[in-house]
Amino acid sequence: MRRFLILGVLVAVSLFVWRDIHLMSAISAEEAKPAAPPTAKPDSKPDEAAVARTRKTVQMLDNIYKQTIVLITDKYVHSEDDFPAGSAAVLLFRNITASGSHEVRLIDATGSPYEAKNVAQDAFEKEGLKKLKSGEAYYEQVVEKDGKARLRALTPVPVVMQKCVMCHPHYADAKKGEPIGAISYSMPIE
Repeated sequence: MRRFLILGVLVAVSLFVWRDIHLMSAISAEEAKPAAPPTAKPDSKPDEAAVARTRKTVQMLDNIYKQTIVLITDKYVHSEDDFPAGSAAVLLFRNITASGSHEVRLIDATGSPYEAKNVAQDAFEKEGLKKLKSGEAYYEQVVEKDGKARLRALTPVPVVMQKCVMCHPHYADAKKGEPIGAISYSMPIE
């Protein structure tokens, strides 16, 4: 029963996030509409205002996702047998990525991932984890993928409550604020 409740909460949050992203994208696209067709080459650097809007969207989503994980952990995880919020986040992020609005995934920063596939998969994520573990609060790069500009961003996931250690005993030794994971984003710049 709890799993269905947790998944229901995640679906509801996903729908609100999806709606807000599409509304923001439509408004941003309308506001940024040029008077004449754009003449920029596809490989040119994206407009800094567009990068700033995309960065703001990533930061908003990061706040929503992290608050959702903490809320689920606080309200619905009471024993090791309960469905962990981290696993719920992995499923949520997989569904969001499949929707096509942006890519997002949870990755391990400890060297002992809960699931083997939750590790840094490319040079950006590996370098970003180094930066986050050295104390930086955010890491990003503007990249081109399939001829389109994207903002890649990595944000830290620290242990924020004792319940995290229930399913991840190796987090018990983590220093306050030290990232035990990260959320990796790849967002179109529009």
